[in-house]
Amino acid sequence: MIYFDNSATTKPFKEVLDSFVTVSSEYYGNPSSLHSMGAQAEKLLSQAREQVSKFLKVKPSEIYFTSGGTEGNNLAIKGSALLHKNRGRHLITSSVEHPSVRSAMEQLEQEGFEVTYLPVDEYGRIRVADLEKAIKKETILVSIMHVNNEVGTVQPIKEIGDLLKRYPTILFHVDAVQSIGKIPVSLYENRIDFCSISAHKFHGLKGTGAIFIREGARLAPLFSGGNQERKLRSGTENVAGVVAMAKAWRMTLIKADEGLDRMKEIQSVLRKGLIEIEGVQIHTPQKNAAPHILNFSLTGIKSEVFIHSLEQKGIFVSTTSACSSKKKSPSKTLLEMGVPESLAESAIRISLSFQNRMEEAITALEAFKDSANQLRKVMK
Repeated sequence: MIYFDNSATTKPFKEVLDSFVTVSSEYYGNPSSLHSMGAQAEKLLSQAREQVSKFLKVKPSEIYFTSGGTEGNNLAIKGSALLHKNRGRHLITSSVEHPSVRSAMEQLEQEGFEVTYLPVDEYGRIRVADLEKAIKKETILVSIMHVNNEVGTVQPIKEIGDLLKRYPTILFHVDAVQSIGKIPVSLYENRIDFCSISAHKFHGLKGTGAIFIREGARLAPLFSGGNQERKLRSGTENVAGVVAMAKAWRMTLIKADEGLDRMKEIQSVLRKGLIEIEGVQIHTPQKNAAPHILNFSLTGIKSEVFIHSLEQKGIFVSTTSACSSKKKSPSKTLLEMGVPESLAESAIRISLSFQNRMEEAITALEAFKDSANQLRKVMK
């Protein structure tokens, strides 16, 4: 089996699973309980928070545990809007955000908020000049992802942060779900107020994540209940999950130096090999792009047909983001980049992890070529 769908989810490290089982079976107390078992769980929770804060180079008090990227994005966006609506009702995002951001914005529009969706260029990047033009007196939040989950484009987060330093009342949210372990981001230097993270994108477990909330920045909670996570995220904490997330993050950073170099080499080989296949058009830019994502189209072949053909050969890739892949509609990201609908309907996403090997890339390229030729013969 060759697994090239790591942007959808990664395989958990064995050590991560082991840590989850150990904490679940031996330290299963509720961290809010007053007895010693609760204290043990609370200590593990605090240690995980401190570890995550060190990885991000922020304060432990600025880390809040969540169920993943979708919750973090919703908390940052809706929490900002609800708390600051008396100051302004205008939000800015890009036209190529993850569905959890786009849908949150659309829901707020139904509640009377105004949202500006910034266009992107042919490479999927926003223009900072467009952002500056879109800012109004009523603007309360800018939400821009770090790495696009479909094509891998890296947005100009530093330039956006530099611009927003001139607008201290505007909050800045970054969805960093696809960048953790691949491309570093400095939260303080880039003037980021909120940053969403999801563990299963870097070999942690599904259903665990975190959000960075800069000291002094405030949000309205979305969940009502207990006082967990300093009253911002009610619900009994997933202690085993966050311990496993900290473990996965630590292991990812240890593997990063060697892993990133190999990942870049594999991506380069895949790009060169794909160009040689008839009818292939690559959408992932060569500059300002993450090393783990490669998006391309095969002219005249529907993406779902190609994916099932590859699956029969033991190769797993995807179309758009996993959250949108079953809708059978062309990628909104590619359409916003100016890609014709016929090509957008044929888009395939390869996404790598440190566990992938060069021989897998070579085998996959042969399979891509064979499947494309077979499908074109059938379609004639």
